[in-house]
Amino acid sequence: MAFTIAQILDFLGSDVIGQGDAQTRQNLQKQISKIAALEDATDTDITFIANPLFESKLQTTGAGAVLVPASLQEKCPSHSVAIVVKSPYAAYAKLTALFEPTQAYHQTVNPNLSDSLIHPTAILGNNLQLGDNVRIGAYSQIGDNCVIGDGVKIDAQVNIQPNVVIGEGSFVAPHVYIGHDCVLGKYVSLHSHASIGNDGFGFAPKGSTDEAGWQKIHQLGRVILGDYVSVGSHTCIDRGALNDTVIGNHVIIDNLVQIAHNVKIGAGTAIAACVGIAGSTEIGKRCMIGGASGFAGHIKICDDVTITGMTMVTKSIHQPGVYSSGMPVMPNSLWKRAYINFKQLGKPKS
Repeated sequence: MAFTIAQILDFLGSDVIGQGDAQTRQNLQKQISKIAALEDATDTDITFIANPLFESKLQTTGAGAVLVPASLQEKCPSHSVAIVVKSPYAAYAKLTALFEPTQAYHQTVNPNLSDSLIHPTAILGNNLQLGDNVRIGAYSQIGDNCVIGDGVKIDAQVNIQPNVVIGEGSFVAPHVYIGHDCVLGKYVSLHSHASIGNDGFGFAPKGSTDEAGWQKIHQLGRVILGDYVSVGSHTCIDRGALNDTVIGNHVIIDNLVQIAHNVKIGAGTAIAACVGIAGSTEIGKRCMIGGASGFAGHIKICDDVTITGMTMVTKSIHQPGVYSSGMPVMPNSLWKRAYINFKQLGKPKS
């Protein structure tokens, strides 16, 4: 797979702010086969520089083309085509879609795919509403009364329960489960084995639980995902008990995250892997949640909060800022001494 500089400029569109030497006839036809790091790139690669600290690597790169800020355009070597962009890192992120080798991206955006393609082994329920250019893979099951928007791609062995709505341009990877009545916005991405709308962890004790056990509380709410939400592999977002679990627009969620029933997450928040969020917690907009952090239930986190990795959040946070509780690594002998001192602090004074 290769693209010319002209095709790359067209794909980046308004992200490009300086044409420079990229617009010569010879450069426009130059072939680029992949994206590579500054220090590894060859003449058929494109790379990027987002930090001036790497200027020395820019000057020695072998790349055929470089995404650069205006301030570094003159530092590009003569053999590299300088493409001046507003934000090199954002432009690089956008460009990765062009070089994505799987069919998922190209089938979603290719305007020449005019007809839906449904694998003959797919099991389709009654009264479905399918948009244009819908793709449904092998052995996927779609329940009754579902609404599937234009350009949606549902890969193999997906299970979608009745009354689900999926907005246009969304992508559902293999082995995803979507529970009944859930609503997905536009351009949602669900990666392999994600679970959307399974029952939350709701049980009531019948008495002494070792003998009488637990009474299951059936979860009657839904999961609502906003537009442009990305959900990682093996992440579970539980349906609400009575009200809905709600994930706002542009939320990105990594792999192996647990989001319990009735949680609400504001727009633009990012959640790294292995985070656990207990029921009915509300997290604001534009928050950054570090990996392996945990949240107690029924607390509120305001907008613009950063939680560093392995932090345990047990109380509401009302002021924006950076919060931590995880202990950084240290030599074991020092940690043992620190732990002894920490235990002494907790003892009552005589």
